[in-house]
Amino acid sequence: MKTRRPSLTVQETCRSCQSPDLQDLIAFGETPIADRLVPIGFEDPQFVAPLTLTHCPSCALCQIRETVDPKVLFPPDYPYYSSVSPALVAHFRESAEDLIASGLARPGARIVEAASNDGYLLSVFKERGFEVLGIDPADGPASVAREKGIETIGDFFGLKIAKTLADEGRWADVFLANNVLAHVADTNDFVAGIGEILAPDGVAVIECPYLLDAVENCAFDTIYHQHLLFLSLTALVPLFSRHGLFLNDVIRVRAHGGSLRLFISKNPGQSDRLVRQLGVEAGLGVHDPAFYDRFLSRIKGLKTELTQLISSLKREGKRVVGYGAAAKATTLMYHFGLHGGDLEFIVDKSPWKHGMEMPGTACPIVPPEMLLRAMPDVVVVLAWNFAKEIIGENRAYLERGGRFVVPIPELRQVAGDYEGVSL
Repeated sequence: MKTRRPSLTVQETCRSCQSPDLQDLIAFGETPIADRLVPIGFEDPQFVAPLTLTHCPSCALCQIRETVDPKVLFPPDYPYYSSVSPALVAHFRESAEDLIASGLARPGARIVEAASNDGYLLSVFKERGFEVLGIDPADGPASVAREKGIETIGDFFGLKIAKTLADEGRWADVFLANNVLAHVADTNDFVAGIGEILAPDGVAVIECPYLLDAVENCAFDTIYHQHLLFLSLTALVPLFSRHGLFLNDVIRVRAHGGSLRLFISKNPGQSDRLVRQLGVEAGLGVHDPAFYDRFLSRIKGLKTELTQLISSLKREGKRVVGYGAAAKATTLMYHFGLHGGDLEFIVDKSPWKHGMEMPGTACPIVPPEMLLRAMPDVVVVLAWNFAKEIIGENRAYLERGGRFVVPIPELRQVAGDYEGVSL
């Protein structure tokens, strides 16, 4: 594979508190850019960049050192469409209904969402008569949202856009940001934007993957160039406070292998459960780089287990494929040295990915119907956080004698009647 390096900067200070005392945890080396899918047979140079996980002992923020140009990370043809996953759509519909039922989204409220994607969440509020506004830089998903009648600004959210909207009197009574805070290079600019656009009595509801769940699940594959931050409550409280905002409550949810739903306002009032979870983090020592020792060791163990299993299957003449051309699959495949010779193809439900290859691996992406048509012996579930949904939708494959391998949190094999198997 011919490669080229995109424009990037290397972080010398913490993205939150600006401390210069960062301590590197693991360097993955030159790694393809996740979600930069290429057409099958693509021969031009592909983007690769160093990928280093580092930790700030001063504020406990875990982060990526390298900042790749956002236009490279999130191009106009960015292939992620949230509506492709029924489980994800159901999760966020439930969260929207909860906000309405709880009274946090009051009748007549204006709902503003950063990284609104294809409007999957705002459409729930629009159906209920709320005024909605989306902000998303990716042309494809934003166009789909507009087709649904959802006004969408085609740009990255930050202080500049927030000031423009605030000057127009378009305050956010409810500001939503799901799975985006961790992807923002200028973290303080994004949070300052929330402080600018949020109405005086408004609430920001932010969902993001939880550091503790990532460590517990050994979800190292969530380390990729777009995912710049690995968030704990310990790191989040001072980040919001710096911009006149108060993190007041938290709910732990199962989405994406374990996430936090944060509730932020301009008025203080920490809930008991937030205080308790901050205590848990303090007890685990999230400020200390030693907190990550077992996590780093488990990465090595998983690599050995999965690569030995696939090598054994290939020696037996078995056909092995993957399921889920997710961003996380790039890190797992490349760090574990898996490519088109190991996984014959990768199944994915997103039609925008069909006919493309995973970056750096020459592994083609095909539609779900190929699974029964080709009947491979084993399917490695790369999108392991959706394992239950994926396996449940492919019972026919199991009934014909197929087998699934779920590599994370620990290697599990699923065949025949999978009921009762922990997924």
